[in-house]
Amino acid sequence: MSLRVVFAGTPEFAVPCLEACRASGAEVVAVYTQPDRPAGRGRKLAPSPVKQAALAAGIAVEQPESLKGAEAQARLAAYRPDLMVVVAYGLILPRKVLAIPRLGCWNVHASLLPRWRGAAPIQRAILAGDAETGVGLMQMEAGLDTGPVLLERRTPITRDDTGGSLHDRLAALGAEALAEGLRRVQAGETLVAIPQADAGVVYAHKLDKAESALDFTRSAIELERQVRAFDPWPGSDAEIAGERLRVWGALALDLSHAATPGSVVGAGREGIDIACGEGVLRVVSLQRAGGRRISAADYLNARPELRSLSPSGRGLG
Repeated sequence: MSLRVVFAGTPEFAVPCLEACRASGAEVVAVYTQPDRPAGRGRKLAPSPVKQAALAAGIAVEQPESLKGAEAQARLAAYRPDLMVVVAYGLILPRKVLAIPRLGCWNVHASLLPRWRGAAPIQRAILAGDAETGVGLMQMEAGLDTGPVLLERRTPITRDDTGGSLHDRLAALGAEALAEGLRRVQAGETLVAIPQADAGVVYAHKLDKAESALDFTRSAIELERQVRAFDPWPGSDAEIAGERLRVWGALALDLSHAATPGSVVGAGREGIDIACGEGVLRVVSLQRAGGRRISAADYLNARPELRSLSPSGRGLG
């Protein structure tokens, strides 16, 4: 059977799932997305990535400010959806909306539930040092990411992963899980919804620019994870040798030292070594104000005085 699907999503993460819906043979009768928002230096209204994809595919686009009103709910019901697929939409779906589609509402969430319910599961998993994450295809209910899980895909978090690389991988995995769910339902199968465990619930709070500052009293491994998690947004900022910089690449070194946290204890071709509350953070990629991303080696060409810190003066043990 072919399903009538309403898709609701907003950012780039949701676009592969929209494409999966279209490729599944389901009829995507409408796309719901956030209203256009100011973007860029000119702060002009810009359509969301999902809206752009929907318009390119010739799909009707709806952009209500809320789905709480009777008029908005009646308009949704008029599409007669069998299923509503929600991926990083950004609006709360009231109980009445959840009840409109015949098969309810599915959500693609970028974590292994119940760990990292909420707004920023990708970055929070990296920050916490999780070894593994994934995506869940969830049957939505009224609570925040509390619904039973229909399908799951897992992936390791490597030491090379950034918020950006993990985002892209999970977006693709989410589309895979959704495609399988749609295929099986259209083949007449009833998916088994597995309730989430009561234990292990953790919330992934929304990212805040105020979190971008690197606190060198913390351990080097925590700061390495922060740099990776906050690439590309909101970035990680630090004052290094008297200059405010954005750090894009860093490696935690398990070295003891007697230096003050935040002080440069070495600089060379491999990077700039900074004392932390525990260990040393080697900065390998950074950005000056108004500049572009450069290697630490290139930065040191502009600040050769930092190279005068010889290994014997590092205070490393």
